[in-house]
Amino acid sequence: MAERSDRAPARWRRPFRRWLDGVETGWAVPLLVACFVGIWTLYLAVAYAGSGLHPDTLEAWTLGRHFAWGYPKHPPLTGWVAASWSAIFPLTDWSLQLMAMANAGLALVFVDRIARQFVRGHKRVLVLLILMLTPAYQFHAQRFNANAVLLAVWPLATWCFLRAFETRAASWAVAVGCTTALAMVGKYYSIFLVASFTFAALAHPARRAYFTSASPWISVVVGLAALSPHLHWLATTGASTFTYALNHANGTAASSAADVRNFLLGLLAAMSVSAVSWVLIAGTRLKQFPDDFAAMNPGLRLLFYVAVGTIALPVLISLVMGTDLPSLWALQGLFLFAILVVCGTNYSIERFYTVNLTVVVAGVALTAVLVAAPTHAVYRNHHGYEEGRNFYAQAASRLTREWRELTDEPLAAVSGDDSP
Repeated sequence: MAERSDRAPARWRRPFRRWLDGVETGWAVPLLVACFVGIWTLYLAVAYAGSGLHPDTLEAWTLGRHFAWGYPKHPPLTGWVAASWSAIFPLTDWSLQLMAMANAGLALVFVDRIARQFVRGHKRVLVLLILMLTPAYQFHAQRFNANAVLLAVWPLATWCFLRAFETRAASWAVAVGCTTALAMVGKYYSIFLVASFTFAALAHPARRAYFTSASPWISVVVGLAALSPHLHWLATTGASTFTYALNHANGTAASSAADVRNFLLGLLAAMSVSAVSWVLIAGTRLKQFPDDFAAMNPGLRLLFYVAVGTIALPVLISLVMGTDLPSLWALQGLFLFAILVVCGTNYSIERFYTVNLTVVVAGVALTAVLVAAPTHAVYRNHHGYEEGRNFYAQAASRLTREWRELTDEPLAAVSGDDSP
């Protein structure tokens, strides 16, 4: 049926096929990402109308009002991004919601940069569509925090690492150092990505050529230099971010084992819809997986080792040190598996399936905007949130008014306990 459809497509499929023709000419993927960002920003604007922004997004903006090389809870990247965004865009709810989705869109762009090294045409689109069926790039992304900011940084750093390993060029080595440092100032959990790069390089058959070149050592020097202002901040301020991170390392062997189980199950759940979609696309061709894996090209094999490291290393550390391990900490790494699954196939995928998956993704997005978003808004405006988001705007307005009645001094900041 797929072959017949590709030979003589139905009329309604023809606009989609023309769009897929534009993948290699350069406009199809940007259009897909722009539509994704636009429609999910609209979803957020409708679903949270009258409810205020997520506390994590507000925290990022609050931190970014005062530039620093570090902040008490997390490294500074979220604050820097929020400050840069609000310096250009108006300070409104929809603007910060657009910031969150633009971050997710940028993540998809960097994922596509990796995918295009291995496949051409509509297979590149398949990678993005599969990721759009996960909750990471919509619902996880809307909480713009230290986890969500890594959605874009991890694929960017991975792309640079793949290019540095392949070419061993000094420019790509510098890019690896800068982007891994950027990942680290996003969240210290990124140490698992950096360690996975090292593990992948050591496990790859071309390790001798890489480690006897200047590339890895340039990356180390540049990365440490880029991190040095933050390291100095840690040394001179008491390293409060480390203290906050270590609060997650108070578990027992039993609790850590349970966390690891839930971590793996959570990641499987996040990829479940995408996995079912791929099974329907591949069909009986799934039996070719062992042959495809054995014939995997060197770049994809390097990516495979990175993917293994991003899962195995945090699991091992959690079991050894007794740390918490929520699955949402690793959602930014799901792109690795989507690329491996789609790009690792040695058989062609009919456009029939890409068009079908596009329709599914578009249907989910439209249903979210037209049905789920207004339903959510009505429900939350009647039942409210545990953290009191419905009253943020009124409380801020009241506090500002009372402050101005007392003094002409500017109200620099307001703080308090975290919500229960």
